[in-house]
Amino acid sequence: MNLINNPHVDPTLDLVAEINRLREEKNAVILAHYYQAGEIQDIADFVGDSLDLSRKAAETDADMIVFCGVRFMAEVAKILSPKKKVVLPDLKAGCSLEDSCPPDEFEKFVKAHPDHMVLSYINCSAAVKAHTDIIVTSSNAEHIVRQIPEDQKIIFAPDRHLGGFLSRKLGRDMLLWQGTCIVHELFSEKELVKLKAKHPGAPVAAHPECPDNIVQHADHVGSTSSILKFATETDADTIIVATEPGIIHQMEKAAPHKTFIGAPGADGNCSCNTCPFMALNTMEKLYLCLRDEGPEIELDEETRVAAEKPLRKMLAMSPTLGAAKDVSAIGA
Repeated sequence: MNLINNPHVDPTLDLVAEINRLREEKNAVILAHYYQAGEIQDIADFVGDSLDLSRKAAETDADMIVFCGVRFMAEVAKILSPKKKVVLPDLKAGCSLEDSCPPDEFEKFVKAHPDHMVLSYINCSAAVKAHTDIIVTSSNAEHIVRQIPEDQKIIFAPDRHLGGFLSRKLGRDMLLWQGTCIVHELFSEKELVKLKAKHPGAPVAAHPECPDNIVQHADHVGSTSSILKFATETDADTIIVATEPGIIHQMEKAAPHKTFIGAPGADGNCSCNTCPFMALNTMEKLYLCLRDEGPEIELDEETRVAAEKPLRKMLAMSPTLGAAKDVSAIGA
């Protein structure tokens, strides 16, 4: 066992039973992103993308929120539910997009363009959110941008690929912060073309965090929940998936008769595209997190209040239909 990623836990312990016992005992809700390991998705109360989980974090009546995802997601839960205890199985579970946008530099950038409205992708720190007018996710970004007057100048941060995709699709000239996701940057156009040749007729579903040369080969571009919906509803029997491969777990559960193939990296396989930050969360850490009620997410109140405003604006401007999947019966 890797003791860095899997702290020592009695190997005879029934982790599923213990997690369920602690969840009930502590009135906790477990939220899991689609990029988490399948066993974590299966034991979660709710599985979804960033927008789904933001809504659940705002609505839950649980005393404790256990967020199986990365740090910025857990921060969103704390921002929206400040009186609740929010814990994350591994505090080192960060995000390359968050890291690409240091708050001090971003603040200077925003102040240098005072006539711009600031839209920040949810994959950023609470401190960056505090310098933002509206938060967006890959699920609602297009819907929100369409509500902004065409003559209003826009800064979009931190993901230049998502911002570029929106700019091209909507014909909006946006000033882009030059951040990227390390996972989606690793897909290889050359290897993707070769894979498509091996599976003629197989559609490609891609996340807009992918570079444009990958998106151009996609039959569907959307958030993780949108990709899941497309992959399970399309008539195709084989689908190529260009995003973090954790989503394939839900696809296989929803459509076990289909074949889902992760888009390849430069070495011809999809293993390099597993998010190293998401992978830090394990069942052992989830158990310890519930048992010890930590690591806990804590934010200073000034930052939290400032970050809450653009998040609340996002929720108000988002499409009304949520897609979060209630899986509370699984393992409960």
